[in-house]
Amino acid sequence: MEKHIFINICKIPLLFLFLYMFICSLDILSSAFQLAGGKVAGDIFKDNAVLSNPVAGLVVGILVTVLVQSSSTSTSIVVSLVSSGLLDVGSAIPIIMGSNIGTSVTNTIVALMQAGEREEFKRAFAGATVHDCFNWLSVLVLLPLEAVTGMMRLMSEAVVESFNIVTGEDGPELLKVITEPLTKRIIQLDKTIIVGIATGQEVLRNKSLIKVWCHTRIPIQENVSFVPSENSTAQTTSLHMNAEKYFPFPFGWLTGYMAILLGAGMTFVVQSSSVFTSAITPLIGIGVISIERAYPLTLGSNIGTTTTAILAALASPGDKLAAAFQVALCHFIFNILGILLWYPVPPSRLPIRMARFLGERTAKYRWFAVLYLILCFLLLPSIVFALSMAGWQVLVGIGVPGIAVLLCIVVVNRLQSQKPHLLPWWLQTWDHLPLWMHSLKPMDKIITRVTLCCRETRNNDQSRTSPEDLPQLTEYEAEKNLAPLAHKSPALIYGYETKTGAVFDTLNGKSSKL
Repeated sequence: MEKHIFINICKIPLLFLFLYMFICSLDILSSAFQLAGGKVAGDIFKDNAVLSNPVAGLVVGILVTVLVQSSSTSTSIVVSLVSSGLLDVGSAIPIIMGSNIGTSVTNTIVALMQAGEREEFKRAFAGATVHDCFNWLSVLVLLPLEAVTGMMRLMSEAVVESFNIVTGEDGPELLKVITEPLTKRIIQLDKTIIVGIATGQEVLRNKSLIKVWCHTRIPIQENVSFVPSENSTAQTTSLHMNAEKYFPFPFGWLTGYMAILLGAGMTFVVQSSSVFTSAITPLIGIGVISIERAYPLTLGSNIGTTTTAILAALASPGDKLAAAFQVALCHFIFNILGILLWYPVPPSRLPIRMARFLGERTAKYRWFAVLYLILCFLLLPSIVFALSMAGWQVLVGIGVPGIAVLLCIVVVNRLQSQKPHLLPWWLQTWDHLPLWMHSLKPMDKIITRVTLCCRETRNNDQSRTSPEDLPQLTEYEAEKNLAPLAHKSPALIYGYETKTGAVFDTLNGKSSKL
């Protein structure tokens, strides 16, 4: 009994240690993305003529945030552009929306780590993509509304005018005070170079993003990875699971809103929605948190990540404060409006149903997860960006019919599964169409064949190893290896003559001169 208690007590500091290492690893991952694509992100933001197009601005926000893996970095660049007068608030809002979408790619990548077990992968991918679905649906509704009415710009402007804001010198750091002693020993990046390139400071282009202090060598350490165990994750999320018992009937509906507040508070502490959503994704996979409970937690993380930008904007100089604060408020208002659209009424929680569908597809075809990442975060934004640059007539002429066809297919699929009698006979099933038009099986066969061919090619390359590439054994080693085989199999009892003229008896393990 005492041993059991001692083991449970020891798990508590280990839990905090693993959580600390996990947060540090995500910080390093973000730094790696910024190091790989930071200057490219600065070049993208530099073209202000492109950013004046709302759709192009949305795509730029997505691509830049995917590159740097940090919505805080991309929004800080936007705030700097607005503060310097290179970008107006109206043009910055679509970029803020895009950064909201781009930051959700991190937890989707984390879900891939559970691809080894089908059911866990299904739950984890659904829990990760519920964030994507919420952001995409919110953008589809709010971006056209903002382009027509300027609603968020006007709301944020009214808030800025009504408050008497006092500036500060330094933004809050909170958890970074704890994690930076470790992460700074691994890598340090100068994010002002990215902002400088975006604002047109060409002198910074040839400078390295890596900081070097006093010409000391930065120690090279391996990235730290974190694999949560069942025991530790169960203890971590017991509070989330017990939250459902807080409010008895008929006040159970308040539990979801408490989860939103909890998600916002936790994200405010860790200062990153990517860290928080990536931390709960494995827990969803192993079944500790349901997708229904993860959804409000994710919505809360969307709100919590905006507070960092707001507090950082409050630390801006007086002449830049109003514009910086207004842009940060637009991020906050966007997430609040999204929650009002897709959460209060249970039938409106469409992101949960969409995420479940994606999880089922991924459980059946595991390669679908990689296809989803490439399609939603790279290919589709690039196509939309190209169409928007060709002119709004081209974008509307191709985009509107495409969206209309997609909506019709969704409605028909829904009716086919629930009320097929309402449809004409030729729409009650898709079987009359070619298989590749309504199933992923043909693509699955192609991918399976390609994978098998690659494996066979690799195996053939390994089997073609020449005798010269094999390790050469000495005479003594050859004799030593053959002797045990002869003892185990009478068929191997023989003698052979070595180069020195000795005959080796495999039965007795002795050699003698002729």
